[in-house]
Amino acid sequence: MTIPVTGTQYEIEAGEYHATVTELGAGLRVLEHGGTPLVTTFDADELPPHSAGQLLTPWPNRLEGGRYAFGGTHHQLALSEPSRGNAIHGLTRWIPWTRIAHYGREVTLGSVPHGEQGYPFAVQVHVTYRLHAQHGLHVTVSAANKGSRPAPWGLGQHPYLAVATPTVDDCELALPADRWLPVDERGIPSDATRDVAGTGFDFRTARKLGDTRLDHAFTGLRREADGRAWVRLAGGGWRTALWADATFRWLQVFTGDPLEPERRRTALAVEPMTCPPNAFVSGDDLVVLQPGDTVTCRWGIRNFPQNEAP
Repeated sequence: MTIPVTGTQYEIEAGEYHATVTELGAGLRVLEHGGTPLVTTFDADELPPHSAGQLLTPWPNRLEGGRYAFGGTHHQLALSEPSRGNAIHGLTRWIPWTRIAHYGREVTLGSVPHGEQGYPFAVQVHVTYRLHAQHGLHVTVSAANKGSRPAPWGLGQHPYLAVATPTVDDCELALPADRWLPVDERGIPSDATRDVAGTGFDFRTARKLGDTRLDHAFTGLRREADGRAWVRLAGGGWRTALWADATFRWLQVFTGDPLEPERRRTALAVEPMTCPPNAFVSGDDLVVLQPGDTVTCRWGIRNFPQNEAP
């Protein structure tokens, strides 16, 4: 019997929604509504292309040189982005997660709270993917410090939102962010955040993406009364919408311009993040979990007809 490289596949369904979560990294491999993909999908025997659907912990995005200091001690992480000399997207996306529960419309997976090279902290993470027939995908991530010392921590997830069009160029994007973060050629913050007003990065009022190139972190998120910030990508008669609760103060948005021709600008990565790139160094919005502390973060995706507001 062969085993796919992403391990056991956990299927969940509710109404017209269907999702597949992988044992490897507890990633989101499939999310569909009425048979239409809402995210970039890949084969079970294929590693997630360009981090598609991956859960990113204990930090999202990049850490310059893999070096940081915490609690008076200097740490060196493996350089998992060797072309730029960075550590990228955390430590748990390439390890198997343990099934805690799986039934019908819901699956919960957990990571083992062991330290790793450059991260001598025992943080246990549980993630629950749940589908609702009307409200789509809800993802709940909880991190608990099981160790004896404070631990730095951050979270992100890397779905590529899809709509019923060949590319995102003709799609309308609504991105409720007041500020964007400049980065250098290595993807490391190079300056303070800037106002989106008067720039090509202002999508606070929905407008066509066109040829706008994005690979930037955004913050200053405008939220609904319930604390959620919504990103909406509309095209082909449908709107794919991602929401993130108040624990996610940042969104990384990526149009996929450097990708292979068959993937270039075919979907829009919208990555909810609790902290910006290089947060282990800057400390910006970094979560510090004291021994016994727990933090819980929530985000989700649903599908709407293009003329219907969330």
